[in-house]
Amino acid sequence: MMYFEGSSNVTLLFDFWSVHEPGGMVLSVFVVLLLTVIYELLKVWKNTLAQQPTHPSAPSIPAAFSTSPPCFSPENSPTLTNSPSEISLTPTENTATTAVITPTVNSWLLHSLLTGLHIVQVVLGYILMLCVMSYNIWIFLGVIVGSLLGYFFAFPLLAHVN
Repeated sequence: MMYFEGSSNVTLLFDFWSVHEPGGMVLSVFVVLLLTVIYELLKVWKNTLAQQPTHPSAPSIPAAFSTSPPCFSPENSPTLTNSPSEISLTPTENTATTAVITPTVNSWLLHSLLTGLHIVQVVLGYILMLCVMSYNIWIFLGVIVGSLLGYFFAFPLLAHVN
């Protein structure tokens, strides 16, 4: 039967992280607490990055594609109603291609960064879960207090950034 115990003898995650005295337990609780705070900070950082717009502000419309009415009206010039548009005959700069490539590259970079942060967050979450599964009350309290402190300090930063 598994239950929580308050002993200062515990092995966390690996054989080399074996605690046999109260000083080692205090250090281990502090390390677990810091890992939990880092976990909460990663959550906030990932949320702030995910909320950023992936596309920059709308590019300005070139003068050739302006929506303003023309200087002359087609009613006054019957030849212009049957002729192709002067805009379609003039070569334009290749601004549309660069406007499309930049958001795509930025969105892929952002997506890659978010994926990396997600993997680090998942691994750290599983490490913390395994620490709690040592069924040591002090390690458990370290994770709880670390989560409390991480949330307390990280989420006001989220509100401050936005």
